[in-house]
Amino acid sequence: MPEAEKPATDTVPPLVSADWLAEKRGDPALRLIDIRSVVDGGGRGAYLTAHIPGAVHSDYVEDGWRATRGMATGLLPEPEALAALLGGIGLTPEQTAVVIAAGTSAGDFAAAARVFWTLRMAGHARITILDGGMAAWTADPARPVVGGPSVRPQAPPYPVAIASGPRAEIPRVVRALASDDAVLLDTRAVSFFEGRSQSPQARVPGRLPGAFLLDHTTLWDAATGRLKDEAALAALVASVPKAPVVTYCNTGHQAATPWFVLSEILGWPDVSLYDGSMSEWTEEPSRPVATGPDERKRG
Repeated sequence: MPEAEKPATDTVPPLVSADWLAEKRGDPALRLIDIRSVVDGGGRGAYLTAHIPGAVHSDYVEDGWRATRGMATGLLPEPEALAALLGGIGLTPEQTAVVIAAGTSAGDFAAAARVFWTLRMAGHARITILDGGMAAWTADPARPVVGGPSVRPQAPPYPVAIASGPRAEIPRVVRALASDDAVLLDTRAVSFFEGRSQSPQARVPGRLPGAFLLDHTTLWDAATGRLKDEAALAALVASVPKAPVVTYCNTGHQAATPWFVLSEILGWPDVSLYDGSMSEWTEEPSRPVATGPDERKRG
């Protein structure tokens, strides 16, 4: 096996610093994936203006990281589409995928976390997110950036092997509602949780009955442009029962951050993301939806 294709034997943390990436940037075992899009106000234009040398651009919104079926607009792509998407950015199973977002907002971090989850679902083993994204990288003017298009790497379609654990689908949610064998974790703002606001992708407002609330934005520190530190994250999720957890939102985007925090940062077992979320759940009128204040706190 050529040197550049040897799988790395060391572990990679779920978040890496800009200093870590600056030290390892030239390693051919890394695949830098710049996912900037309209979510952060950037997209390909921002990439063409300035990106980390060696990074390939794959727009989170436009390039097929999420699929649409019916009302559900944030589903995991089919294996064939995933294979083409990952092969198209030159990713091979031996490489470490480094996900690079803009580093501008909680929603922008959710995009990075969702790409991380998608790579995990595809069976990719070594994945990390650049902590603070491009904002952290460019905070030090000594770190290099380049402009213009880059040569897209060539790779065959990725050998996707869909994982089961990180994803919850409708039967899992139905079982959780019937048997209370998992925590349903609503990751939206309280107005959506209570049904006072409604996503345009959902048929009706409201939440999954019995759901707990953890607004994904509370995990983000706007002052630093990063997730909060591990101790603060642990405190924020302390009220979530230690049980199997299914995170959800409107379209499976925001829910990626609490999934990432619980599963990858805090190491909770059996955490899954319901990518269909309320857009898929409410498509069928017979499925139950709750509104109003948290039912566990009434009376």
